[in-house]
Amino acid sequence: MNFDFTEDQIQIRDMVREFAQNEIAPNAAKYDEKAEFPWEIVKKMAEMNLLGMMIPEQYGGMAFDATTATIVIEEVSKCDAAIGVILAVQNSLGVSALIKYGSEELKQKYLPDIASGKKLCAFGLTEAGAGSDFSAMTTVAEDKGDHWLINGRKIFITNGSTAETFTIIAMTDRNKGARGMSAFVVEKSYPGFSVGTIEKKLGIRASDTAELILDNVKVPKENLIGKKGYGYIYAMESLDTGRIGVGAQGLGISQAAFDAALKYSKTRVQWGSSINKLQAIQFKFADMATKIEAAKWLVYHAAHLKDTGKPYTKEASMAKVFASEMATEITHQAMQVMGGYGYMKEYNVERYYRDARITEIYEGTSEIQRHVIASIVMK
Repeated sequence: MNFDFTEDQIQIRDMVREFAQNEIAPNAAKYDEKAEFPWEIVKKMAEMNLLGMMIPEQYGGMAFDATTATIVIEEVSKCDAAIGVILAVQNSLGVSALIKYGSEELKQKYLPDIASGKKLCAFGLTEAGAGSDFSAMTTVAEDKGDHWLINGRKIFITNGSTAETFTIIAMTDRNKGARGMSAFVVEKSYPGFSVGTIEKKLGIRASDTAELILDNVKVPKENLIGKKGYGYIYAMESLDTGRIGVGAQGLGISQAAFDAALKYSKTRVQWGSSINKLQAIQFKFADMATKIEAAKWLVYHAAHLKDTGKPYTKEASMAKVFASEMATEITHQAMQVMGGYGYMKEYNVERYYRDARITEIYEGTSEIQRHVIASIVMK
């Protein structure tokens, strides 16, 4: 199977790579240290039309396929995984259901501002008591005739305090469990909508992660996405797309850690020669390179399946679980190669190490990915 990039994809990759290395990399440590949302970088990405990569052209987007979007997320994540996840959510979780199932009226109303970067978007699914078990959701949307009334709380929401437009999953029929969920477009400006706790995190510190509070929020009837009771399906499809993005983040982090450790190994001298001459170090790089290459095939294979209209749920979960666990391992080994220097903030590897860890947790833990994979392969 051929996964060679097209000329257009190569041009986009090179453009984004140059931007990331020149604009993101020099500022990544600062944003991480201050836990500061990178508004200047986000604005520049908007100018490059990267905030609406997968939105159709008629709504102002770039209409990129999954492979091209994956390339962009990987390149950005090599320099800062926090900005990588901001970009990924803006182009997948926050907007996927609206693009695929939203009414034409909803698309015309919201997609142009999202595509232009005028407004960020986010996805409200997770709750304190409903993480992996979405059927335990307590956020409720009541049909009040001329509007929906939503009450509940969402946690760990990427872009939570910076987004203006949200896809919120809520129960419309408690008695039906997962089949009683529906999806809504909710605006930050609606009365009763507020941002609660803004989380302090181990890694991806430039990314905004917040609690959403919905207290008697009136939502127009037309803001229901697709059909009532289909919210769980829409959410799972959005997560499938998002998991390819997490795989791309894992790739970017891993490659950055590999490159940093390799550069260090060529200059670090012990016993009269650089440590890259030592077989123990060489074997570490051989293993790291092999695992990065394997993850790359899994991630881009999942993207290829999506682009060709084939089922990709299993492959997205495989890509996500392998690339995320690989990222944790690669950053660990890169730090080991660099010894004490790898542990210090003067070098970027300690940041890569912290950033990698979340990729095994968000958008479905590694355990959930294995559950998804097993449920398909063991039918």
